[in-house]
Amino acid sequence: MTSIHPVILSGGSGTRLWPLSRAALPKQLLPLASTRSMLQETVVRLREMPEITPPLMVCNVEHRFMIAEQMRQIDVRPRAIVLEPEGRNTAPAIAVAALMLVRDDPAALMLVLPADHLIGDVAAFHAAIRIAAEAAQRGYLTTFGIVANAAETGYGYIRKGAALADAAGAHRVAAFVEKPDVATAEQYVSSGDCYWNSGMFLFRAQDFLDELKALRPDILGASRAALDAAQPDLDFVRLDPVAFAACPSESVDYAVMEHTGRAAVVPANMAWNDIGAWSALWAVAEKDTQGNAVRGDVMLENARGSLVRAESRMVALLGVSDLVVVETADVVLVAARGQVQDVKKLVDRMKAEKRCEHLVHKQVFRPWGWYEGIDEGERFQVKRIMVKPGEKLSLQMHHHRAEHWIVVSGTARVTRGDAVELLSENQSTYIPLGTSHRLENPGKIDLHMIEVQSGTYLGEDDIVRFEDVYRRD
Repeated sequence: MTSIHPVILSGGSGTRLWPLSRAALPKQLLPLASTRSMLQETVVRLREMPEITPPLMVCNVEHRFMIAEQMRQIDVRPRAIVLEPEGRNTAPAIAVAALMLVRDDPAALMLVLPADHLIGDVAAFHAAIRIAAEAAQRGYLTTFGIVANAAETGYGYIRKGAALADAAGAHRVAAFVEKPDVATAEQYVSSGDCYWNSGMFLFRAQDFLDELKALRPDILGASRAALDAAQPDLDFVRLDPVAFAACPSESVDYAVMEHTGRAAVVPANMAWNDIGAWSALWAVAEKDTQGNAVRGDVMLENARGSLVRAESRMVALLGVSDLVVVETADVVLVAARGQVQDVKKLVDRMKAEKRCEHLVHKQVFRPWGWYEGIDEGERFQVKRIMVKPGEKLSLQMHHHRAEHWIVVSGTARVTRGDAVELLSENQSTYIPLGTSHRLENPGKIDLHMIEVQSGTYLGEDDIVRFEDVYRRD
């Protein structure tokens, strides 16, 4: 049985699913359609295929610890987690993965999957993978075309050509076509020859590199340079930032698939959805008799056709229809369900106004645990802090603030200057401004604390790190 090496691309930001999806915690890391994150579901749905090897993951450097933790939660040890210093679209990410795979196996088959897609019919997905693998072994660069059940204008389309004589179930690609208007999309769907472009691929890594060399040698050269100069970093592979920044930012469709003469498509009807907006999540969610999809503490009265998600408090709807209501600890979004594609406009405005609500939630995850803002005012800030067993914060110092720590539960080991002490429930300590300090959890249960900061400046960038087990800057 020929092995298939999955390459999971996890670089997107998912701005249309704001306020739940944010730069520091994008949609692929969120449990949107189940109790597992979209990334976890992407990996788990491959488990029943014995030919699938551990995944090679390509992700944003800022998400590395969350991705590693999510893989640990589902008992998966990735082949590698490759860190992009900045996003350069899909062609460079796939090129780096292909270069890594051919080092170990010149004939390696790579299955390229975005981390944020929903697939309802997993058996049909597996069947499509095996058809695509047969085509890939015969030298085709294979993509998956989703059988279109609606005239969607938000997707690109693939027009199939003649059936492949040497790979049953696959066709040559006649054309890739851009996102159409409604009338054109209706023509595509009625023709029966056009499929949604899923952004999933299966090909031999070397075949992809050969085509990239012929079509975009600049992308291949920069990707190779970034990988050749990459540095190991704990369990990660950190691409060289200078070389990778020099790589053209290009999608794999534009760089290779639209120009190669070896493109093939496998039609697949597998209940696929890229969850590109809140309306897409409403479409696939379970609904009540009034067409409402709810999650969290929600109360409805005479409400219809709405998606309601409550993260931290009760949300009540009365006498309304066709809404999207998403509540988080710091933001509430209320939108007409038919206009949620424009959520990105709100995010763009926040960026322009230099706000932070599109970047982070009130609860911010760190490799050692998390912290959450509780209250703030002039010259003070209060946070909840959770440190996982065996983890520790960096040895650090602040120029502009002092801190008071109070243990709520668990045990804390506190380094303060040259002194080290153990604190238990209801005990506290004070860290004067300018004093080096470190917080550790030496126990077997989570450490929960309250931190009170006071000073002239309380920003997160007022941290001087002397030592950090996570090797952060």
